[in-house]
Amino acid sequence: MAVTIEDLYRSYGILADAKEDLSQHKDAYQVILDGVKGGAKEKRLAAQFIPKFFGNFPELADAAINAQLDLCEDEDVSIRRQAIKELPRFATGDNILRVADILTQLLQTDDTAEFNQVNVALISIFKMDARGTLGGLFSQVLQGEDIVRERAIKFLSAKLKTLPEDVMTKEVEEYVFAETKKVLEDVTGEEFVLLMRVVSGLRILQTVNGRQQLVELVVEQAFLEQALNPADPDTVDRLLQCTRQALPLFSKNVHSTRFVTYFCEHVLPNLSALTSPVAELDIQLEVLKLLAEMSPFCGDMEKLESNLNMLFTKLLEYMPLPPEEVENGENPANEEPKLQFSYVECLLFGFHQLGKKLPDFLIDKVDAERLKDFKIRLQYFARGLQVYIRQLRVALQGKSGDALKTDENKIKVVALKITNNINILIKDLFHNPPSFKSTVTLSWKPVQKAEAAAAAAAAPKRPSGEEMGSGGSTKKQISPQHRRDARQIYNPPSGKYSATIGNFSYERGGFRGGRGRGFGARGNRSRGRLY
Repeated sequence: MAVTIEDLYRSYGILADAKEDLSQHKDAYQVILDGVKGGAKEKRLAAQFIPKFFGNFPELADAAINAQLDLCEDEDVSIRRQAIKELPRFATGDNILRVADILTQLLQTDDTAEFNQVNVALISIFKMDARGTLGGLFSQVLQGEDIVRERAIKFLSAKLKTLPEDVMTKEVEEYVFAETKKVLEDVTGEEFVLLMRVVSGLRILQTVNGRQQLVELVVEQAFLEQALNPADPDTVDRLLQCTRQALPLFSKNVHSTRFVTYFCEHVLPNLSALTSPVAELDIQLEVLKLLAEMSPFCGDMEKLESNLNMLFTKLLEYMPLPPEEVENGENPANEEPKLQFSYVECLLFGFHQLGKKLPDFLIDKVDAERLKDFKIRLQYFARGLQVYIRQLRVALQGKSGDALKTDENKIKVVALKITNNINILIKDLFHNPPSFKSTVTLSWKPVQKAEAAAAAAAAPKRPSGEEMGSGGSTKKQISPQHRRDARQIYNPPSGKYSATIGNFSYERGGFRGGRGRGFGARGNRSRGRLY
């Protein structure tokens, strides 16, 4: 005979009135457990009554948890939510791991309110027993279905950082780190990013030694001991993802040497052959930007001269020679060499950073003919820079506030940062002997508000000889020869800034969704690397 509402209230009254001798009324509790087989009203009452007296009947503990679990899987979403809300009351003693495991599996729901209820319940049992709750979560990450694994990892990434220190103790954080390392033995690109977010936020890893351990984790994932296959988008994607994760960890004490070495030895020689994992991404520029950002934190390098030479060679490729002229001084093909400022900024910055470690490179390690060629290219590029800098300053002069927020002016502000950076670095290299003392902030890195930077740059200013990169006076700079070259080569058609600088809108740092793979996608519960 089915249990009725009256039966449930009668049994509840018996147990509530029994006070100290509850265990003698096992039959009454069994009636409440049987309520899960009734109608919707009976189930809702059972969902509330079962946990209330759960601790008084240890011999019925399994039956009680199973009954509540049945309600968590009911077809009626309101019953499921009620049952889930009460689940934390079962999380006592050895049951914590089981309850955490159940709640983790329930993360797969597509009902928003139910999903939020599961999150609240998980946070609740975290505060009771963080280590036990993590045991249930990581159990499902390692062995559960893909959808459960995915949502459990996202939960860890989003919620652990919000928990207070008295919950996330040193021992708990050490457990998180140890379990995360197990999970990292087989991950997709998106999972890798999320898990690195988890461990990077752990307080125990905020020391130099801790950050070094995180770099070691990334190095293991990056496969830096293997040659790069530039034609494989997954291989390229893995390297990009790993480098982006390592980048915030580098400092004067945590060196980027292995990554910089790998980029110089394996990436730069294959730069033009790299296959982008994302169609709209300028993969070559993205790689060069990563190399530039890492270069200030490079430590002692075994093959410094060789790697500097590779950077030097690649820099030459992006710094054209002046065009040949016929007797009348005109360019017969009327062609302008392309000045790829964004690429040159990255390569020049990287060369400048590594050059500090071998300041005699351009004097002792480069033959005279090649050095002469380099200086011609530098001089030609510097002349072009001055024209662009003047045009940008005129275009931005007097603009501030909302006027600088238009897409066109944002591009011009970035372009001005790029050209000014290159100008400063070129002046260093023109010193005799070359100097590596100047410091610049890469154009895509935040320094100050764009408005302030642009306003300062756009302020009326008489060009100095130093700004022109030639070391001469103002009169010398506006000589007929210089004016002719500038008109002929550097007066760009409208829109050239956009074409040259437009790729700075790309948002870096996260896994690009929609590809359905990552590092090569994990297989059907296999545990081998699938890169």
